[in-house]
Amino acid sequence: MPKPSPTTPASPDAPQAAPLPASYEAGLQELEQLVAELESGQLPLDQLLGSYQRGAALLAFCRERLQAVEDQIKVLDANGLRAWTAE
Repeated sequence: MPKPSPTTPASPDAPQAAPLPASYEAGLQELEQLVAELESGQLPLDQLLGSYQRGAALLAFCRERLQAVEDQIKVLDANGLRAWTAE
């Protein structure tokens, strides 16, 4: 029996990929919830794989958002931001 190729479309029963969250905070909250579910050990194998894949996507999303903010802070720091002092 031939192995299915990696480009084989998903089965009709497979859930569609959920859209990425609107904010870092929403992504982090969903990721924390997924981690708790994964750590519980109560998910069936099929759902476990889907949750892991969603978690990987959320982790990449959160990392990208953090990197974007860090890059913006570097630009601001390079333009001579100084610590605020009360007069």
